[in-house]
Amino acid sequence: MSAVAAHVRTTVPRVRSRPQALVMRAPGTNCDRETVIALELAGAAVESVHLERLLTGERDLDDFALVVLPGGFSFGDHLGAGALWAHRLEAVRGSLNRFVESGRPVLGICNGFQALLRLGLLNGGGLAQNASGHFECRWIWMQRPRNVRTPLLDGIDRIAMPIGHGEGRFVASDAVALSGLQTRGEVALTYCDANGNPGAYPVNPNGSDGAVAALTNAAGNVLGLMPHPERNVTTGQAPAGRQDGAGLAIFTNASRMARG
Repeated sequence: MSAVAAHVRTTVPRVRSRPQALVMRAPGTNCDRETVIALELAGAAVESVHLERLLTGERDLDDFALVVLPGGFSFGDHLGAGALWAHRLEAVRGSLNRFVESGRPVLGICNGFQALLRLGLLNGGGLAQNASGHFECRWIWMQRPRNVRTPLLDGIDRIAMPIGHGEGRFVASDAVALSGLQTRGEVALTYCDANGNPGAYPVNPNGSDGAVAALTNAAGNVLGLMPHPERNVTTGQAPAGRQDGAGLAIFTNASRMARG
């Protein structure tokens, strides 16, 4: 090798490979394509994999550095939103627990959030029918409490996203559980108005205890949220008065975590 060639090779910056991301599909999920696009924009190499391929061992969670459970109506929300999805995932509970314990990021969006709570990967309560008694589909505001430490929300203070759910009201196990979540920084996002102020309906669109819109685990690598960040990742998706593409930050943070 010539001296020039050696110099060129040693001065080319090292390009880090894109992290392998899994978007897990189940019968009835319908936000997987948007989620794949969001992750690709965030720099991940993405594969959309049906739940059955994981259950049969055709694919393994250890093949991936990042997992996302997208929104939709898995299994028609029979027996409750996310219930059958969570039940089916019990078959790979050991792999899921190892994945989380390794520090790799897991996102659950809307129906995926419902499944994460039912699996116990997030704690402190459950999700019930909206207090309004009907499906809520519109844009809302959220803000991050100051003591939240999850890297998945780095750079986010107040953010606008769309919602689309009928069973998104967070109901804490009890007042002590809610206080504990808040004190430990596990309430990741709370509903607010455009100025960051709390409020009743429609500011809190589903009547969640503590205005909870998102939760994280103690380690900060699992994040579940009811609003849809994948629906605000590019220019032109947000209505007037809201930042275009703001939801991309969550996927970028997840990709960065997965890259290590």
